[in-house]
Amino acid sequence: MAATRWTEVDDYFNGLLVGPDEVLDATVAASVAAGLPEIQVAANQGKLLNLLARLQGARRVLEIGTLGGYSTIWLARALPEGGKVVTLEADPAYAEVARTNVERAGLAHVVEVRVGGALDTLPELAAEEPEPFDIVFIDADKPSNPDYLAWSLKLTRPGSLIVADNVVRDGEVADAASDDPKVRGVRRFTELVAAEPRLSATALQTVGEKGYDGLMMALVTG
Repeated sequence: MAATRWTEVDDYFNGLLVGPDEVLDATVAASVAAGLPEIQVAANQGKLLNLLARLQGARRVLEIGTLGGYSTIWLARALPEGGKVVTLEADPAYAEVARTNVERAGLAHVVEVRVGGALDTLPELAAEEPEPFDIVFIDADKPSNPDYLAWSLKLTRPGSLIVADNVVRDGEVADAASDDPKVRGVRRFTELVAAEPRLSATALQTVGEKGYDGLMMALVTG
């Protein structure tokens, strides 16, 4: 089936189940205008993150990879009064765009954008001994996914949910001989999740306006 058809199906469901959103549309437009890559989650995927956070009763969310703040806004909107999103972004220019977008959304009091490579900022965050996060959303450089998993386990609790985006890689994740560092990072991440007794996980393939990819969800059980 052609990718154009996948996009038509996304448009159909988004029109009925997600609906127009001036703030999120402005977030995408501002990100594009600033030259950010158009790799933010799709609208229906953002709504899924929002619903997962609400189902979790989440109060604290950790996001690894901010980009322009599109998924950040979806997650922040799900939180109750007093909730918080800590989002990590390696690129200072991207972080500044995200801060502006979050402020436009009226969520600056909910979202903290930390700038720096996540493998530098995660140890700093852990050293602060924060309350455990209810959801961790991993959507950054894929070769580092195994390290992000290790830090996610340190920063969560039983009952927390870890969600990782872009785990299918156009189907290349099934290629054990791949020398693509992104594919290898996702494969190692998956192997570590599978071997971790504290996690119960599954992965789903997706098609849509973002092409052929998928996500993994892992519940912290112990």
